[in-house]
Amino acid sequence: MTDQSETDPPRGRRARAAAAPGRAAPATSRVRMSAAQRREQLIATGRQLFAERGYEAASVEEVASRAKVSKPVVYEHFGGKEGLYAVVVDREVRSLLDRIAAALTAGHPRDLLEQAALALLDYIEEEPHGFQVLVRESPVLSPAGNFSSVMNDVAHQVEHILGAEFKSRGIDPKFAELYSQALVGMVALVGQWWREARKPKKEMVAAHLVNLAWNGLSHLEPKPTLITRPR
Repeated sequence: MTDQSETDPPRGRRARAAAAPGRAAPATSRVRMSAAQRREQLIATGRQLFAERGYEAASVEEVASRAKVSKPVVYEHFGGKEGLYAVVVDREVRSLLDRIAAALTAGHPRDLLEQAALALLDYIEEEPHGFQVLVRESPVLSPAGNFSSVMNDVAHQVEHILGAEFKSRGIDPKFAELYSQALVGMVALVGQWWREARKPKKEMVAAHLVNLAWNGLSHLEPKPTLITRPR
């Protein structure tokens, strides 16, 4: 008797093998993402691309290519590059503000300075792409959507803390806004420098920032004057 497998053409053998009990058919398609999953994938892809290239150099074509989708899918979710960029920046702004707000738990002003400095440095270390997106300037967004606006929001929180501290020390609280902008600006600029330098260690950077800020604040003159250019 002739073996049927020797006389059947290869296509017939493959068909019978696929139909044989206990054998799984070969996969012919990938699992489809839900709309929410696809949106999150595109946001993550756009975040990395905008961090690497900036808004101007990035393109919808490259977002689609990296995410392995067609361009219309990106347009469907965000309306275009500007819409995707706005979502990415909004998320980073909220993420950084939430981190800093959650860190400000201690009652003493010195502890609050330390917590704020560490919260910013933690974010820079743990979310390098997000931080890079925030510090890049973009012509398509208002000042409410960049790193400066985030630091302004933080400065307003610090202003209220300093105002109460100034009152208790006999210093005019109307200058609390000026000092809060100076303190937050110092931490922000050092943070951007540390992003590239990565030394000394994060905790040491925070300690030196607090050393300068707190020792300066603790010896404030109630009515400072200029020496080189008196009024």
